[in-house]
Amino acid sequence: MTDLAKLATRLDEAQRTATATPQLAEPIGLVEAYEVQKASMARRYARGERRIGIKMGFTSRAKMTQMGIDEMIWGRLTDAMLVEDGGAIDFAGFVHPRVEPELAFLLKAPLAGKVTPMAALAALAGIAPALEIIDSRYENFKFSLTDVVADNSSSSAFVVGPWSSPAIDFSNLGMILEIDGAARQIGSSAAILGHPIRSLVAAARLAGAAGEPLQAGDVVMAGGATAAEALAPGQHVRVSVQSLGSAEFRVGRSLHAAA
Repeated sequence: MTDLAKLATRLDEAQRTATATPQLAEPIGLVEAYEVQKASMARRYARGERRIGIKMGFTSRAKMTQMGIDEMIWGRLTDAMLVEDGGAIDFAGFVHPRVEPELAFLLKAPLAGKVTPMAALAALAGIAPALEIIDSRYENFKFSLTDVVADNSSSSAFVVGPWSSPAIDFSNLGMILEIDGAARQIGSSAAILGHPIRSLVAAARLAGAAGEPLQAGDVVMAGGATAAEALAPGQHVRVSVQSLGSAEFRVGRSLHAAA
């Protein structure tokens, strides 16, 4: 029998020390992969981190087809992952970080189980431009579906810009990801499942099924609207979202990064 607690410890240590680890050799299924994720995150909570929301992954139909699945994946977000808008991340704290432009949702009411898009909209306090720094802890950024789920779905850090009223039509907003002032990715919020609210509906269902229903005050990262871009020390990263404004951060230089 596969020792899931041992896998959780290995992945937690890889994240904590920013050290790459081999892909999982143990044969586990998706249910077990989520058990590993939960156990790994429990170690972080025991060190004082607090869950403040969740992130959604594989929110494009093309990515689902590529991975051979028909369901999104999700991971936990903690207060330690939140980076202040305009602040900096330390490159040494990551293995091989990448960034994706996203939208973030802020809940004003609990949202659990199978809900309609209208119910999800009614539970929203705000929507904001956001950036997710993903960082698979596996060597060479290569992983299987169960690998990535066990690794908290590559959750690493996130930046949230100013909150706007959810009354804004956010179904098809233009999004530009810039690094050092140059546009690297141009896309639309419509790339997130055709409409980002579908990501929030899925988040409510998946988190509820895991016994961790979304609560008022939770942040939900809707998923990448474009491909991810690799990060390097010294960069300035900014996402601009039509009607919503922007969010940004800097990548701090470090000895680790130069190694």
